[in-house]
Amino acid sequence: MKIVVLDGHAANPGDLDWGPLEALGECTFYDRTPAAETAARMAGAEIAITNKVVFGRSLIEALGNLRYIGVTATGYNIVDIDAAREHGIVVTNVPDYSSKSVAQAVFALLLELTNRVGHHARTVREGRWAACPDFTYWDHPLVELDGLTMGIVGFGTIGSAVARIASSFGMRVIASTRTPKKTHGVEFVDIDSLFSRSDVISLHCPLTPETERLVSPGRIALMKPTAYLINTSRGPVVDEEALACALNSGEIGGAGLDVLSVEPPAADNPLAAARNCYITPHVAWATQAARKRLLSVAVSNLEAFIAGAPVNVVS
Repeated sequence: MKIVVLDGHAANPGDLDWGPLEALGECTFYDRTPAAETAARMAGAEIAITNKVVFGRSLIEALGNLRYIGVTATGYNIVDIDAAREHGIVVTNVPDYSSKSVAQAVFALLLELTNRVGHHARTVREGRWAACPDFTYWDHPLVELDGLTMGIVGFGTIGSAVARIASSFGMRVIASTRTPKKTHGVEFVDIDSLFSRSDVISLHCPLTPETERLVSPGRIALMKPTAYLINTSRGPVVDEEALACALNSGEIGGAGLDVLSVEPPAADNPLAAARNCYITPHVAWATQAARKRLLSVAVSNLEAFIAGAPVNVVS
């Protein structure tokens, strides 16, 4: 079979091995594929491996040989599932490969907000400690997490992992989710109560019509003036203009974001220059361990399809 990897660079920029995939068929690899070139690159191929390259209805209908789309991600909204189903195309995803890495990134962002490690390390490099008349200094309030309340929006695998880490810091954990399951040490509350009670809010919900701009001006107004917002889910869950205004006015304490509504962002994204806002370029998922799991499961998915017993099927 002819296998085309349309945008392999993000998952494997060169530090992992494509060999197991190459063992399954004739492989062609592209680091990135512009939308205008997708049909030509997929011509005659039965298998597509994609992360962000979109498979809409018109493209699916144009690719007569296509039998399988392997999405190298958990989310699969890049594929028109109805069109794939109508044309007998199997679509698979890779669930839960990065949960531990994303949970770790939540606390990397939070600890930067509360301990300012990067900032103070830079001041030492600049010579401020060597010139300091005292044995210590700090430029921002240093915040202890023990005893604070962590509010988690969405309580799937990642949210549960964040709850466990928060508990290990001595934090109280509350959560809001569509289907609460009794969990030791976690109190389930409605979304507005979570926003008003939490010292830290961490977002782990999928992007749906119901969750788009869930972090609205009204909900931001419910937050404590010292509260932090962490988003490692999807950018459009947050009203970015409203969040930037709240940060710049001191309405809330700070934000740590790994995702934005448009990626890469426009240069004038209001959060890029907002006060007390740390933004990382959608890297929470990207530890080598997580990417290794991602590729391993993607290959296993394709092996199962070839064997006639597909797994992790979303269509």
